Parts: sequence; C-alpha cells; structure tokens
Amino acid sequence: MALHLVVIDALNLIRRIHAVQKEEADIDQTIRVCSQAVTKIIKQSQPTHIIAVFDHHQQQRGWRAELLPNYKEGRKPMPEALAAGMGQIQDALWELGVDSLLSDGDEADDLIATIAMKVANRNEQVTIISTDKGYCQLLQPTLRIRDYFQQRWLDLDFVQQEFGLKPEQLADYWGLAGISSSKITGIPGVGPKAAKEILTEYGDIESAFKANSLVEKYRKKLDEHIETARISKQIAALKTDLPLGFNLQEIRYDIHE
Repeated sequence: MALHLVVIDALNLIRRIHAVQKEEADIDQTIRVCSQAVTKIIKQSQPTHIIAVFDHHQQQRGWRAELLPNYKEGRKPMPEALAAGMGQIQDALWELGVDSLLSDGDEADDLIATIAMKVANRNEQVTIISTDKGYCQLLQPTLRIRDYFQQRWLDLDFVQQEFGLKPEQLADYWGLAGISSSKITGIPGVGPKAAKEILTEYGDIESAFKANSLVEKYRKKLDEHIETARISKQIAALKTDLPLGFNLQEIRYDIHE
C-alpha cells in the first residue's frame, strides 16, 4: 500500500468547531463534534499515517515575535473552557487512532511544514488538513491542502485564482503585501495588486530590489522599506527543517472499526 500521511492542523480545526457551538455548549459537545470531524477526515482521506499537531496553548509567540514584536499581538486568547479541555480532546483523538504532537518553542505551522515536507520530498503523498492559506507555499505534486469546512482543495488552481502567483512566490508576496491578521507589516503602500505586479515581473523581492527597470513608484518604497520586506518574508515563510523526535512508524494508522 502506498503511504499517505495526513497532518491535522489541530487548533485550526478545533477552534473553528468550538466557535460555531452554541454559547452554552459544554466541552463534551465540542469533543463529540471534533471526534466526528476527525472520523470524517479519516474516512475521506484513507491515511496510512496520521498525526494532529497542536500549538501549546500557553506558548508565547515564538521566534517570529523576536523579529517583529507586533506579530500576532492582541489576538483573542483561547476560551478558558476550551483550553482546560484540550487534554480531553487529545484523549478522544487517541481513541480514534490519532496521536497528538505539541509544539515546543516553534509554532505548530513550522512543525506541520517540517513533517509534511520530509514525507512529500520522499515522493510519498501528504495531505494537510487546514484552512490556513500559509501552507499553500508548500504545494507540490505530493503535497496537498484540504479545507475541511468548505470541503475544497487549496491547490494550484486556488493559488492562481486567489493570488495570481506560483506557490513558491507566496512568502515574497506576503513580504511585500503583509498579512494584516498576523500583523505582518509588509511594505507600507504595497497592497495585493502591487505585490502581484512586482512578482509577476521580477519573480521575487530581491530581484525586484536589484532591478534597474523597477518603476519609480515601487523603487522608492523598496529602497525605504527593503529590510521590513525581508523580515516580513522571513516571518511568512514556514520552517521545514525542525528536528523531529519520532519516526513514521510511530504514527501509523491502525484502522478502527
């Protein structure tokens, strides 16, 4: 049987499920709905290996905040009841045959990217379950992203329609245009349209910065804010080289009836 690794962006899934529960719903209801969702994911994807990756809910904002102090500043904290029930949710996933991995020092996004790319680069199939468009920078023939809630693939067609660029240009795109929800600055005055125009012409930030032909309205902005663009790109890019303390055999999925 061909290998198929499914990596669940756990808090992306759980917090969205919890958010649509009725206000008076207890943690048990959230656990039930999460279990139903993961059961459906397993049925649809038929994994040979599967893991749910969590951000530690008490974790600080990590290395990105050291580069950009405002990074993700002021985000709404996890509801106390949900934070208190996180262990129960992980136990419920374990009962379904899904092990949980908690990030420690790095964001779950980087851990997910590292796990996924290690397997995808071996020409084995990987599916990331998340609504986070940041993972689209990883897209390749052996790696795909599934939005569970809208039941759609965040694939090459999606990236082209959404950004008009290639997956490998997305970190540069966010380096220029920023990401307002994460308070990633980008270059002031360069929005999505301008970022797409620059990258369509020059491919990446550094090539545009070095180009003598860059039009004056962009030349001035890049000259003044190139370091901000570089930092924003670095923050938007996912790490894929974190050390992992486990092997694939440990997350093999045993079919649960």
